Amino acid sequence: MIQQIATRPYSDQRPGTSGLRKKVPVFAQENYAENFIQSVFDSLSGFAGKTLVIGGDGRYYNDVVIQKAIRMAAANGFARVLVGRGGILSTPAASHVIRKYGAFGGLILSASHNPGGPNEDFGIKYNISNGGPAPESITEAVFARTGKIERYLTVDTPDIDLGMIGATQVEDMTVEIIDPVADYATLMEELFDFDAIRALFAGGFSMVFDAMHAVTGPYATEILVRRLGAPEGTVINGAPLPDFGGHHPDPNLVHARHLYDAVMGPDAPDFAAASDGDGDRNLILGRGIFVTPSDSLALLAANAHLAPAYRGGLAGIARSMPTSAAADRVAEKLGVAAFETPTGWKFFGNLLDAGKVTICGEESAGTGSDHVREKDGLWAVLLWLNILAVRSEPVLDIVNAHWREYGRNYYTRHDYEGVDSAAAAGFMSGLQASLESLGGRQSNGLVVTRADSFAYRDPVDDSLTENQGLRIFFEGGSRVVFRLSGTGTSGATIRLYVERYESDPHALDQDPQATLAPLIEAANALTGFKAAIGRETPDVVT
Repeated sequence: MIQQIATRPYSDQRPGTSGLRKKVPVFAQENYAENFIQSVFDSLSGFAGKTLVIGGDGRYYNDVVIQKAIRMAAANGFARVLVGRGGILSTPAASHVIRKYGAFGGLILSASHNPGGPNEDFGIKYNISNGGPAPESITEAVFARTGKIERYLTVDTPDIDLGMIGATQVEDMTVEIIDPVADYATLMEELFDFDAIRALFAGGFSMVFDAMHAVTGPYATEILVRRLGAPEGTVINGAPLPDFGGHHPDPNLVHARHLYDAVMGPDAPDFAAASDGDGDRNLILGRGIFVTPSDSLALLAANAHLAPAYRGGLAGIARSMPTSAAADRVAEKLGVAAFETPTGWKFFGNLLDAGKVTICGEESAGTGSDHVREKDGLWAVLLWLNILAVRSEPVLDIVNAHWREYGRNYYTRHDYEGVDSAAAAGFMSGLQASLESLGGRQSNGLVVTRADSFAYRDPVDDSLTENQGLRIFFEGGSRVVFRLSGTGTSGATIRLYVERYESDPHALDQDPQATLAPLIEAANALTGFKAAIGRETPDVVT
C-alpha cells in the first residue's frame, strides 16, 4: 500500500555538476535522501509503467538508500527497477544498462572520486533515458522542488536481497537484480580488438590496474584477467569496500602515487592504470611517463581508428574548457569539428546524441565516447591497450611521436581544496569584476591579450550556459583559468589551470611545472589569488 509521509524541506539540496553530494551524516538526517529522490520524481513526468535503473559505487550508505529508492519507485508508479547485484553499478555501466534496456532513467548513488565511510561523502544523481546526466533544466527543477516538498511516497515492504540475481515483486513493481558486469563487459568486447590485446598479454606485456577498492574491481577482473588473459595480480585493490579501504579513490598522482613510482622504478611494468570510486575516471601511465588526461584525450582521438569501433573515423572531438587544446590540434588534422564545452559530462550529451562528436574528454581524468553517455575509465584503459597492441610500441615512444607531430601543450592543474567558501567566492567575484581591466597588463614578462568569463552556446539546442570559469590569455597563446569546482562537500575548491603550447621539437621534454612556473607567478601577481584565499601551495598538482 502506498504511504504518503509528511516531510519538511531542506535548503541545501542544489545538485552540482554531478548530482547532490554531501557527507553521510547529512544524508542520514530524517527524510533527507527521501526528499531529494521524491523531488527528482516530482520533477519528471511520463514514467508510469516504465523502467528505472538503480546502482552505485558500493560506498558506505549505498545499500540503505537503494532500499529507500526501490520502495519510493514502487510508490511513484514505476513498473520495473533494475539493480546491480550488491547495489553495484559503475557509472558508465549504469549508463549502458539504461540505454540497452530502454529505461526511463536511473539513480546513480555515488560521490565519484570522493572518500567514502560513515563520516565521508555520499551522492545521488539522476540520469535520463539517453544514459547521461540530467540537463540543467531538470536539475534546476529538482532543486526548486526540494524547497517546497511536503511529502514523499513510499511503500512498507521488507528489504530486497541485493545479493541474489533474480526478480522480486514490490507491490505492483518488479525488481530485477542483475549481473552488474556482464552487459558492460560484452559491450567492451564489441568495441575493441580483444584478440590483439590477448596476444599482447600472451607476449609478456606487463600491466598493473589499481581499482582502488572501488567499483571497477569486478569489471577489471572480468575483462582484463578472465577475458583478456592478463596474469593474476594484474588487478590490485580489486574488492569494492564501503570506505575504499580507508583511501581516497581518486586516480591522480597524489592518491595513486605508488603507480607513478612503479613506472619510474627499475622494474617498471609496461603499463599502469587506475580508476576512481564510480569507475568514470582514469589514470594512464607507461614505463617512464605519466600521460596527462589532456594528452590522453588527444592521443586516444588520434589513434582511435586502430580499434574496431572507430575504424570509420570520428565525427568530432569535444573537450571541456579547462582541458588543454591538444585535442583541437588532432581534430584539425583529421578534418573534424572540435567543441569546447563547460565542465560536466551532461554538456557532451547533446553533441553525442546529435552525432556531432565521437570522443570526449575532460582534464579531470574523464574520457569517453559515443558508446555510453558518461565518461568511462575502463574504456580509456582498454582503448590504450588496443593501441599498444596494434602499434607494438611503448607508451613513452607513442607520446613522444605525438608531440613531434602535433607539438606539446604543457599543462597543469593546481587544486586548492577546503578553501573558506566566503573567501573563494569573494576572490572569484572580484576577479570577474576586474576582467576587462586586465587586457594589456604585463607581469613576469608576459602580456595579457584578453580575459573573460567562459560562456557556452549549445550548438544543438541553442541553450546558453554562463559563468563557467574565468580565463586570462597571454601573447603567444598561453592561458590560465580559475574555476570553482562543483564536486566537493567541504568548503570550496578553487582550481587553477595553466597551459602553454610549444612547437619547437627541441623543447618538448621540459618539466611542466618548471616551464609553467612563470605563468603561475604572473597569474598570482595579476590577481592576488594566493593572498585572497590564504594559501601558498596547492593541495593537489596534476
